[in-house]
Amino acid sequence: MQRFFRLLLFWTLLLSECTALPTSPQPGSAATTTVSDPGPISTVVTPHIDQPPYGQVTTSPPDPQNCGYQWAYQDLPELSSNLQQSIQSLQPEAQASAFAFGENCILSDGSIGGFSAMETDFNITLQVNDLADEAELGEWIVKVMGVITQIPPEQIMGPRPGRVSMIFKAGSDQTGVNFYIDQYQSLPAGLGNAEIFRALRISQ
Repeated sequence: MQRFFRLLLFWTLLLSECTALPTSPQPGSAATTTVSDPGPISTVVTPHIDQPPYGQVTTSPPDPQNCGYQWAYQDLPELSSNLQQSIQSLQPEAQASAFAFGENCILSDGSIGGFSAMETDFNITLQVNDLADEAELGEWIVKVMGVITQIPPEQIMGPRPGRVSMIFKAGSDQTGVNFYIDQYQSLPAGLGNAEIFRALRISQ
């Protein structure tokens, strides 16, 4: 009898422990899971950066024109025509022209994208009696510069003072002088014509 009660107590304890174990939800049955609230999610905003494929970053800014610069000249037909008329009023045989000196913008395909003027230059050819007569040559310089310095500023291209190239011809012989307009304007006052010619001839 005592053995029977021991066996009954054993099975009672075993059954009570089995009913206390948690059970897993069966397929198709509803299971409720309680998740604690983690609080608001902070979002870090970074600036938008366009990157080429494979994560390669372009360090140099793009140049839409791929512009290279090249020294260039540009004719100024209207200014040349007006200058020619003014110089020929001093000497009918004279020749005169004006042009802009600056840079061409060369695009990647070799075409010209634009021209940027730096200065307006002048070419003058005159007939003289004697190339050795510096007073006569200086007198022509003064007369020509009287015309050039009276050109309206709006007809002059570029920020720099232009260059004047003068060629003097006597028969088959010739000589020349080249100077910038500001060089002529900075000559000391009171110089004679021969002194003007020599001063500009030395400065070239």
